[in-house]
Amino acid sequence: MSSKLQSTVPKAKDHQPSAEESLPAPKANAEAIHFLSTLGYLSWTLHVMEQHSQEFIKFRVLPMERKMTLVKQDDQLTMTRSVKEGEEVKTEVTFIPGSSTMGFISEAANLVLLRVMAWRQTVPSNARFLALDTEGKLCYSTYQDLGFQKIQVDRQQVEVFIVEQTVHSVKGIPNSCQFYLLSDGHLAKRIQVGSPGYCLVTQMPILREKDEIETRPVFEKKPLVWEEDMELYSRFVDRKEELRLSHSSYLRQHPEAQALISDFLLFLLLRQPEDVVTFAAEYFGPFAKRHPPTPALRSSHRPSPFRSLDPRDLFH
Repeated sequence: MSSKLQSTVPKAKDHQPSAEESLPAPKANAEAIHFLSTLGYLSWTLHVMEQHSQEFIKFRVLPMERKMTLVKQDDQLTMTRSVKEGEEVKTEVTFIPGSSTMGFISEAANLVLLRVMAWRQTVPSNARFLALDTEGKLCYSTYQDLGFQKIQVDRQQVEVFIVEQTVHSVKGIPNSCQFYLLSDGHLAKRIQVGSPGYCLVTQMPILREKDEIETRPVFEKKPLVWEEDMELYSRFVDRKEELRLSHSSYLRQHPEAQALISDFLLFLLLRQPEDVVTFAAEYFGPFAKRHPPTPALRSSHRPSPFRSLDPRDLFH
């Protein structure tokens, strides 16, 4: 089973945050629009099955568009990167072995992982994940807890939990982003360290409250009076009649069984032994295939009819 995650986050370009928190949130102008879209399919263990991300920056002089697709195929991960600058398009395909993606956190998985951190209000210490840098190369990614802070969202003061993610590129400089998360994991603000632009939600979302785990109810066992239950009593009567007909049919097909039982009862009434069980065991003993034949009715007073017989004791 896999989960679907889609996130669309607008970002401001070349706009400094206002010092007055009461002012409305800034918006990007028509000359610079930065749009980031991510669609991902993840397994329950956050392994990426398929992901499509797009980054589009529109300028008057040179518009730029970046697309990246990750698809899991058998035991490898196929990455397709496409960069369009103006009219020029560059596309490259890279195959990453599955053994090299253990602990890999994609962009879609990163959003889910951040939400879990915010929900638990804790960040794994000294944990190094795998991520992709701006060049599409595997590198290390770390998370750091920056504590709590109050910010204004939609003219409302809210407390957020700040997590900083740093992607340590192999060749380039580290790329760090700070995520301001609400109590239920909603992303309220995103800042890329070193960039003048930032993302901020303009409307306060409806926060999800923590689920209260209720104690498991205890149901006392009640005695079953099946005779008073019409359905159970009907089943009992039907089953009883079914067994009676089955037994009668078997005895009709095997008349020797009726003769054998009648012979045993007659012999039992003639002898009238005190130990009926031992008498019956000795009577039916010669019919058993697993035991050698023994003299019939050797004793009617043995304490155990199931004890193996020793041929040396037969004449003592």
